[in-house]
Amino acid sequence: MQFVVLLVAGWAQSVSLVWPFSFDIALLGIPRGQSLWWLQLLAMGVFARALLAAGTLKQAAWRSWVFSTAWLCGSIWWLYISMHTYGGLPAWLAACAVLLLSSCLALFYMLACMIFHHTSVKSVKNMQNIAVVGVFNTYAAIVFAACWMLAEMARGTWLTGFPWGAVGYSHVDGPLAGLASIIGVYGMCFVSAYMAMLLVQLVDKPTKPLRIQAALLAVLFVAILIWNNQFADATRSKNTASQQTPPLQVTLLQGNIPQNEKFQAGSGVATALSWYAEQLEKVQSGLVVTPETAIPLLPQNLSPEYWRAVQQPFKAENGQKAALIGIPMGSRAAGFSNSVVGFKPTPLLLSAPYQYDKDHLVPFGEFIPPFAQWFIDLMSIPLGAFNRGGSAQPPFYWQGQRLGLNICYEDLFGEELAGRFANPATAPTILVNLTNIAWFGNTVAIDQHLNIARLRSMELAKPSIRATNTGATVIIDAQGQVTHALERHTRGVLVGQVWGNTVITPYASWVSRFWLWPLWILGLGILLLAFWRVRRK
Repeated sequence: MQFVVLLVAGWAQSVSLVWPFSFDIALLGIPRGQSLWWLQLLAMGVFARALLAAGTLKQAAWRSWVFSTAWLCGSIWWLYISMHTYGGLPAWLAACAVLLLSSCLALFYMLACMIFHHTSVKSVKNMQNIAVVGVFNTYAAIVFAACWMLAEMARGTWLTGFPWGAVGYSHVDGPLAGLASIIGVYGMCFVSAYMAMLLVQLVDKPTKPLRIQAALLAVLFVAILIWNNQFADATRSKNTASQQTPPLQVTLLQGNIPQNEKFQAGSGVATALSWYAEQLEKVQSGLVVTPETAIPLLPQNLSPEYWRAVQQPFKAENGQKAALIGIPMGSRAAGFSNSVVGFKPTPLLLSAPYQYDKDHLVPFGEFIPPFAQWFIDLMSIPLGAFNRGGSAQPPFYWQGQRLGLNICYEDLFGEELAGRFANPATAPTILVNLTNIAWFGNTVAIDQHLNIARLRSMELAKPSIRATNTGATVIIDAQGQVTHALERHTRGVLVGQVWGNTVITPYASWVSRFWLWPLWILGLGILLLAFWRVRRK
């Protein structure tokens, strides 16, 4: 029975990231794509209760591994589509690969929860019924929060990192969202884990120290909400006062090229070349952005006439239009890169285009990890061995704005984007993401990625514009709210306006100087105190 409860709780935590059902199916009035912060706290609360009741370290390890594997499988199951539907991997092998990845990532949380159990839970036997029960200490919630946050950061940064599905993203539409601009997604993971464990403790045994912690937490939330409202107002005021130019008028292109045709010369390639060239020629906005690899060929493999025609609308010295185009760059000798090329009016002597090369590459998709070639050979996905672009690439300057580029899942790594804000004079005023998430079909991966982008805007107080192949092509304001959106899995053009700003959030300020070390030190410091307390006893 415990096994089933943990599986359901883990699945519920994955659902809390993004509600996957339409209104007609669910009949609950919850729109598809919304995060459910209360469900995340409930799911983790069920797990926390099971963890506290673990009688042995082995039980704690097993329960945390089952819960975390179920949660991660429910969060990233759509990887199956990329491997089976588009990669040609046998269905059973693709399913096993998702399960294996999830179970390996769950080891981070298993280890963290074993540490928590050792430092904060002691097992005693009730001599009347010989049952094993857990007895927790007053500060168990703080230790659990530290352990969970450390596990989230380890998963998100070690071995290139895979932070997709961190529990902080479940709170993008909840009361914890106000913390994003101060402590970021990993800090939100800490607070959400603390709240879940504290609520369980209060239900089990509402002691005075626990009630005091709950009261202090409530006061903290009120203070954060007040501060966040004032910060949002200050952001809007600074934006209005500092911007002497009108908002940037943008056009975002969504080609909706089927993934199984995208790199086929007789179908997807021809369609992409024709449609994107047509849209680039007739665009009227100040900036047009295409999705990632919208043009799926190297420039040298395009006809010279085509490449000149693509650039022509944006190269006039006195022109008023610029373009950011996703295209692979490089050569066999120098290596290839997943890139964005920027064209804007410049003097003839300065006619070299802007280029941003993706820096945080996708394992198996853009570089092959050691000893993984055999797995790659089983699939027919057109994989690339790309060069990294470097973390210190300049923004794209246009119409008084500094556009901070990132490609595909680079926007999962908020600490890397925040690193660009060390110098306010060159810090981005608008974030621009180019994505092709068609690999995962019409699934919750689209909604999950959208909420990730929204949280990046909240952390950095910067609007985001996203041009994608199949969705979500949107404009997000500096408070993380979607202001313009294009219907998904359609071919279309989104036109809107966006205000940039020069605000530097507390999160961007400390992360750009110290990376995530303050959170690592906090988490490890709490664990050291917990171990010291155990040894002293």
